Amino acid sequence: MAFGESEVSASSVIPLSPRFSVITALPDMFAGFLKTGVVGRAVETGLVSVDIVNLHDFGRGRYRQVDDYSFGSGGMVLMPEPLDEALASCDGDAFVVYPSPQGAPLTQDLVESLFSRASRASQASRIVIVCGRYEGADERFIERRGDLEVTVGDCVLTGGEIPAMAIVDAVARLVPGVVGKTSAVEDDSFYHGMLDHPHYTRPADWDGIGVPPVLLSGNAAEINDWRRRAAVARTIARRPDLLARCGIGGYMKCGLYAIVTPERDTPERVVREWMRICSEYGVERLIAIAGEDGEDRERWTKAGTKVFSLLTHALLWIARREKTEPLVFDGRLPRHWPDMKRTVLEQERPVAFCFAEDEGVPLPLGARLAVVLDRFLGTR
Repeated sequence: MAFGESEVSASSVIPLSPRFSVITALPDMFAGFLKTGVVGRAVETGLVSVDIVNLHDFGRGRYRQVDDYSFGSGGMVLMPEPLDEALASCDGDAFVVYPSPQGAPLTQDLVESLFSRASRASQASRIVIVCGRYEGADERFIERRGDLEVTVGDCVLTGGEIPAMAIVDAVARLVPGVVGKTSAVEDDSFYHGMLDHPHYTRPADWDGIGVPPVLLSGNAAEINDWRRRAAVARTIARRPDLLARCGIGGYMKCGLYAIVTPERDTPERVVREWMRICSEYGVERLIAIAGEDGEDRERWTKAGTKVFSLLTHALLWIARREKTEPLVFDGRLPRHWPDMKRTVLEQERPVAFCFAEDEGVPLPLGARLAVVLDRFLGTR
């Protein structure tokens, strides 16, 4: 039973069209899911293709048996033969996902990875989701055919159908055109590594609780600033663990500055490479501490950097520019990233990372510059 392919010609399907096959003993569970809501519209228009494979079509005997008793006592287990034949019926290069309590958590990172795999230019590739039932599927099938086990939480469900719907739903909304506005996806929780800000609608006062006044002001800049602060506060309060892997560049109120104290006679090409790295990550300014050497100062100035003789002078310049003193961190690949990010977000002060050529650090200055900036300002 195929959804999303019969009414749409191949030429009308855009290249980014994820293709799924779902192997299930309860195909009727998907009828409503694939015909209603956002996913239903995506399937109808061909933006997403989902093929439902009835496991009982490959069952054994008169009653199309697909399960049997577990060896060594226990409940019923899906048999490997029907599962293997159902999988063989799915055309194309299959990546097999098995929802299971023992699987990896279904995070946004994993969803985006599945989207990338399901949206390959070759229409021969597809994601096949095998829905377990009862005690699950025979372990031999999972080991031989499975590519990835996924869980939607530390809980046990009666089958894999609900996790399969969650996977299809989460991947489908990443397809351009499925959700009305791209910004609606990009502003969601986890997309940039942080939780989303709160949302409100009419009435402006409900049960004695009003909407934050700034949202009624019409001032776009102030509204965006409020949303940034709210997202930061919510993430710190509810999911501080997310700070370890998210880039906070879009959530910082003030700028980040890179201050380098290089060796003498650093080649101009190296200087320009450091400038390029800083530009890629949106660093406010690359600042050089070049001492009193005229040639070094000229080289750095020529490359477009800000040059000071002393670190204290550079920090004073940043403080005047940002109207508040900067937080100063050593650029020797810090170990406590979450604590540092939390401090930056809570204090809302500019940040100055200080890098120096140091033989005791295994990575060269330029590499450390790139790593630190990526951990702080990069995407997930």
